[in-house]
Amino acid sequence: METLDSQDPLAIAVTEAIRTGDLPVLQRLLAENPGLATAHITGDCGKEARSLLHIATDWPGHFPNGPQVVTTLVAAGADPNARFSGPHTETPLHWAASSNDIPVLDALIAAGADIEAPGAVIGGGTPLADARVFGQWRAARRLIEHGAHVTFQDAATLGLLDHVETYVASTGPLTPDEITRAFWGACHGGRFATAQYLHQHGADINWIGYDDKTPLDIAQAEDAAEVVQWLLAQGAKTRAQLLA
Repeated sequence: METLDSQDPLAIAVTEAIRTGDLPVLQRLLAENPGLATAHITGDCGKEARSLLHIATDWPGHFPNGPQVVTTLVAAGADPNARFSGPHTETPLHWAASSNDIPVLDALIAAGADIEAPGAVIGGGTPLADARVFGQWRAARRLIEHGAHVTFQDAATLGLLDHVETYVASTGPLTPDEITRAFWGACHGGRFATAQYLHQHGADINWIGYDDKTPLDIAQAEDAAEVVQWLLAQGAKTRAQLLA
């Protein structure tokens, strides 16, 4: 069994069992249908396909008995590093990180999920990159606790000022673009001290970055009041003001 259409009765049944956390039904379906654990379920006219572990970690995540579902699927042969087939190649761990689903994230890593797997929906990065981009701070910090590599952008967005200072001091001259992108990330995360530090190192305070937002735009969107007040005091502007 390689693929199932999403409208196939078996696909509907196993999806329901996964999302409701019905372990007895899930175990029965897996026992009665050899190869089901490794199947991919197609959708969008066959242009996309996801594994059963992707279904277990799909947005918004936090499904009942999530860790037990993961353990059951892996015990039946599901690959914790299975790839989504479509516009990106994210693994189930990317999806758990994007949903801030810590128990499922832990279960996937315990089952052998690659914490450094590339393929994030934005930039092709690791699960940590997904957690950072989507503002899932608990998942980001949990991945770091598990040993995930922390990039300069990760450190800035999470407010890990000691890491940021180490990057600036020891990795050679950083480009203005690298400094500015990290600064934007610090504003996204509401990391006041890190934003100040990067501003002192030449960040462009009015860069129009991701989602066409300036640092002020993203800080306002994230209700980062301290950062917003400081940015305004530095003369920061919104994208609308810059383009007016």
